[in-house]
Amino acid sequence: MTFFSILFALILEQVRALSLQNPVSALLRHHAMLVKHSFDADGAIKRSALAWLAVALPWALGVALVYYVLYRIHFVFAFAWNIVVVYFTLGFRQFSHYFTDIQFALNNHDILRAREILHQWTGIDTSAMPVSEIVRHTLSHAVIASHRHVFGVFFWFLVPFGPAGAVLYRVAEYLARLWSESSTVDQRHAPLARFAQQAFFILDWVPARLTALGFAIVGNFEDALYAWRKEVRRPIDTNDEVLLAAGSGALGARLNGPHAEPSSIDLLVSDEQPMSVGEECTPAMLQSAIGLGWRAMVLWMLLLVMLTIAVWLG
Repeated sequence: MTFFSILFALILEQVRALSLQNPVSALLRHHAMLVKHSFDADGAIKRSALAWLAVALPWALGVALVYYVLYRIHFVFAFAWNIVVVYFTLGFRQFSHYFTDIQFALNNHDILRAREILHQWTGIDTSAMPVSEIVRHTLSHAVIASHRHVFGVFFWFLVPFGPAGAVLYRVAEYLARLWSESSTVDQRHAPLARFAQQAFFILDWVPARLTALGFAIVGNFEDALYAWRKEVRRPIDTNDEVLLAAGSGALGARLNGPHAEPSSIDLLVSDEQPMSVGEECTPAMLQSAIGLGWRAMVLWMLLLVMLTIAVWLG
């Protein structure tokens, strides 16, 4: 049931992409902002943990409860619920159109348009950005976004928590991003942002490294592992650094260097220097990245098929 839930959700998203302004996202944002405004910085760690749990747990437990009730009625209803949950937690089409539009603009030598689209996607200053930097930022954002919106969701959906795990992962990623953005305006919420980043770092530690390994397997394996070892040196590195290092080696492109805040993709891909592994980024590498992403998707789906068959035979 897990394999077909993901497969049908992927097909559904390709047919009709979920809008960023959908009611579920709006409700989650309202919930997160309500908790944030109620946050008291006194006893920062304890209150930050309670605030995070006040958002994450109701969503995850609510999804789990609905699944349990539907499964008790009939497994077909639970199967349909799984498809709905995966559809809402995936976000492949929410960023892929930016990537495609940038590639199209560069193929037509429309650098101004490519800069405009990249700015809309990332919010970084692209006014004087050369082509190589446009490609580098596009690839870096695509590598991390594909993990957070696809492969990370896959992992947490596959663990025993099922749909609740996928929701927990997406909510954690959203809180780390939303509360970090608001903390730059109001430092009173800085402890809340740090806790949300740390919570997402923990939840994303294993799936990020599995995604990086997947990139290595379907890309240039030796260069990916070399970049992973060379560029990521600290005992505890951010998950984004691992993804970018493996992606850099797998694609043979100099993406972004390490040492950025956890879960802060805009900082990571805008302030750092290119890695030393790979070649200077060119528009042709965008097509290579598309191939890498689809091969990684096929790898995950094949592994899921094998797991499903093993469960059936067992």
